[in-house]
Amino acid sequence: MSSARAIVALGTNLGQRACALERALGALEHLPHTRLEAVSAFYETEPRVVEDQPLFLNACCELHTGLKPLELLDALLGIEEAMGRVRRVRRGPRTIDLDLLFYDDLILNHTRLTLPHPAIAERAFVLVPLNSIAPDLFHPVHQRSVGELLRRCADTGWVRPFGGAERAGDLPTGALKVGG
Repeated sequence: MSSARAIVALGTNLGQRACALERALGALEHLPHTRLEAVSAFYETEPRVVEDQPLFLNACCELHTGLKPLELLDALLGIEEAMGRVRRVRRGPRTIDLDLLFYDDLILNHTRLTLPHPAIAERAFVLVPLNSIAPDLFHPVHQRSVGELLRRCADTGWVRPFGGAERAGDLPTGALKVGG
């Protein structure tokens, strides 16, 4: 069976956030015909759009998988459901969020899935962890590398490496301010 390179973004802002990311990564590692190749560090980020919610913890990972894109999407949705994801408020709090960002260099516009993920270039909370594992990954729509997309990103939200402390506050020491 041939293998595709897939990039998945992970995010959570409810409960034990680091544990949720680890649990999701474990589930990804056990998907059929799939190997977990790389995982970014965890990054704490401020909420965007719906701002009255807890801070997020985000990461990205690289998979090599024999699953087709829609099969992988269904597997990601299954992991979310198994981890208690309930979709009440769009862009609101969540136990886990798994977004398929890239599947090789496939450009896909399906009713259930758009590849590459259409908002990558606008989201520092995705680009920072993605850049840490795949800075040279080429975006086939924007015709730029992930590193270049990060340098051009206009997102004004902060992103900071996660040190394990569950705390909130203003722009912390060590946070990366992108754009603006």
